Amino acid sequence: MVVQNPNNWHWVDKNCIDWARAYFVEKLGSISAEDADSHINVKLTTVKSLKGDCEVCQRKGKVISLFDMALEANYESSSGHKGVITVPEIMYDTEPDEYQFNLDDRVDEPSRVLIRSKIVPQIRKVLEDFGPTLINVHGSDIQVNESQVMSTFTKGNQNLTYMKPVVKEKTTFNKGESETNAKKATPLPEYAQKYNISSLHLSSEFNTSAEQLYITLLDPQRVSLWTRSPPGGIEPKVGAEFKLFGGGVEGKILRLVENKEIEMLWRLSSWKEGHYVKILFKLNQGQNETLMDVDMNGVPIGEEELVEGNFKDKYFRAIKLTFGFGAVL
Repeated sequence: MVVQNPNNWHWVDKNCIDWARAYFVEKLGSISAEDADSHINVKLTTVKSLKGDCEVCQRKGKVISLFDMALEANYESSSGHKGVITVPEIMYDTEPDEYQFNLDDRVDEPSRVLIRSKIVPQIRKVLEDFGPTLINVHGSDIQVNESQVMSTFTKGNQNLTYMKPVVKEKTTFNKGESETNAKKATPLPEYAQKYNISSLHLSSEFNTSAEQLYITLLDPQRVSLWTRSPPGGIEPKVGAEFKLFGGGVEGKILRLVENKEIEMLWRLSSWKEGHYVKILFKLNQGQNETLMDVDMNGVPIGEEELVEGNFKDKYFRAIKLTFGFGAVL
C-alpha cells in the first residue's frame, strides 16, 4: 500500500477483513481437545463465516484498530455430532473475558462440557491476540516511514505502544464539557494499558511567580478554592493520593521538584479501573509571568478533546479566575 501522507498527519485507513478471515482460518483450524476420561475428541474444522468490518487506521502518527465482527466456526466431535460455535460479537473494545460463545442446542452433554472447558479457552486466546497482531501486520502499511517524518509530534506518536482502544463514552471532571491537541508519548507501563492511547501537550501563561503557581497546584487550601471542593483532597508530598472535583478526578503524586516540576498519575473516575495518564507540569519562570507546560501521556483515544477542554476550564481558567493570575478569554 503506497502512502502519500506528509508527516503521517492525515487520517488513513485500510480494510483488513480478508486478512481477518485468513487469520481465523489459520489459527482456529489447529484447535482441538480430548477428554481423558471419556476419550471424546472435539476439533474445529472450518470457519463457516466471518462477517462485519475490520480496519487499521492512523492519524497524526498514531495507529489504531477498529473492528466489529461475528464469527461462526464448525466443529466435529468423535461422538458423531457436528455443530457450530458462534461468537456473536468480536469488537475492538471487548475484554477477553467478555466474549460470548454460543453452541447449537443439539450438542451432546460430554461434547458440550469439553468445548466449554478446553475449546473455548483456546478460541478466546486467538481472539485476544487478534487486535495486536492486526496492528503489527498492517500498521506500517498505512504510515510513512519514521525516517521520512519531520514532525516530532507525529514521530513521537509512532513510537507509542499499541494498546486497546477506548470505549467512546462522554465523561468529564464534574460530569460536564469538552475540546484536542495530541502529542508525543513514550511506551507506557502497566498503569496505562487499558486503552489505545494518545498524548496531549497544553500550555498557558500565568501572571504570577513559579513559586506561587507551584503552591497553588499543591496546597490543600488553595486547591480547595479553585476546585471548589472541601479541603483535604490533596497532600503536597510524593506518594500522596488525591481526589478532586468531587471524586471525578483521582491520582497519585510521583515526583516533586520545588517550584519547577510536578509529576503525577491522573485519571477520570469513569475510566476503566487501573488506567492512568502520567502528567508532568513544568513551571517556566519568565520576567513577569510563568509559563505552565502540561504533558499528558496515556490519554485514551477518543477522550482527547474532552480531557483538553475540561483541563483548560477546570485547571487553567479556574486558577486564573480564583487568584487573578491572568486574563480569561
